[in-house]
Amino acid sequence: MKKGLFTILLLSFISCLSAQDIPLNAPTKTGGKPLLDAMNERQSNRSFEKKDLPAQTLSDLLWAANGFNREDKRVVPTSQNRQEMDVYVVFDTGIYLYNAKANILKLIQKGDFRQALGQANISENASLTLVYVADMSKASNREAGFIDSGFIAQNVYLYCASAGLGSVVRASFQRPDLHKAMKLADNQEITIVQAIGYVK
Repeated sequence: MKKGLFTILLLSFISCLSAQDIPLNAPTKTGGKPLLDAMNERQSNRSFEKKDLPAQTLSDLLWAANGFNREDKRVVPTSQNRQEMDVYVVFDTGIYLYNAKANILKLIQKGDFRQALGQANISENASLTLVYVADMSKASNREAGFIDSGFIAQNVYLYCASAGLGSVVRASFQRPDLHKAMKLADNQEITIVQAIGYVK
């Protein structure tokens, strides 16, 4: 009896913890605009209409950023296949880590930390901001993390052009504040941030 009650309590506790994470829809891996059309429409946008992304769009966006398109290979290359890049998502309600294998957003920190993203006119109106983080202990060299961030950013730009969204990459943000808010280790370095949303 006591063992059964303990098991129920333990499962309830685990359920409460994981309830803070955001499960994602299975990403759509086909369709969209033809590549050349998306390239022709790719541009940077800095003026957004405050509006949340639909669940499917969010899932597809994250898969385009850094998902897997083969068993152990991602949609973006990394130097020597080190896969040192992580994608974090900053909403107005918290910071999440994209876990592509589990297809979830893992809660890192509750709260509104958009001030650390800087340029409030962009970050406060975008639907979300992606933050690209390189694990320098995995990277083949320091420059690789920054180069590989560019592959991710371009995938996101092209996805946004295909999905009717706007986007802009920025290297100007409150680096120490954002690093602390995201609870990053010393070996992790924020490379760039990319705001995504509906163009105003």
